Amino acid sequence: MLVFSEACERNKDPILSSLREHFAAIGYVLEIGSGTGQHAVYFGEHLPYLVWQASDLPEYLAGISQRLNQVGPANVLTPIALNVEDDPWPVNSTEAIFSANSLHIMSWEQVEHFFRGVGTVLNPGGPLCIYGPFRYGNLYTSDSNAVFDQHLKARDPLSGIRDFEAVDRLATAQGLQLVADHVMPANNQMLVWRGP
Repeated sequence: MLVFSEACERNKDPILSSLREHFAAIGYVLEIGSGTGQHAVYFGEHLPYLVWQASDLPEYLAGISQRLNQVGPANVLTPIALNVEDDPWPVNSTEAIFSANSLHIMSWEQVEHFFRGVGTVLNPGGPLCIYGPFRYGNLYTSDSNAVFDQHLKARDPLSGIRDFEAVDRLATAQGLQLVADHVMPANNQMLVWRGP
């Protein structure tokens, strides 16, 4: 039986609308933290001009591969093991990077590694699209996000909803420039940077 994420089902269409805009001229995308593989399958189906490279920690690859073997389109590649803390990453370069609901699961040190890796492999001018909840000016965008953050920290004190300003500083340090901040359903954002 395939692992299933209800959140992936709820957010896939709003994310797709944003990716259609920002990945319009892109041929290859690296997804970091593919999880159940649902996003890879859905976006691969609806963006058939893209080659979609799924990736995650080694323990999640079997589940992703099972989904791709059953329902994955031909343009979604076999998932690769990628730990953001690795140096170097297992890819030399990519035209674009996508990650959903990942930064609040990582520790802050891992978030720093994430952006270091992005700065190393993202092609010049390529988009980085990150979906998830963020705080602005130390404030949550909703009461439900505040509750969610408490839940995250109770489970893992190193995790938590990240401050947009702190994340943007990490991106800027890698030469990335913020080009869009889309308000998404369920109190989430789609943040988009482009490489230098």
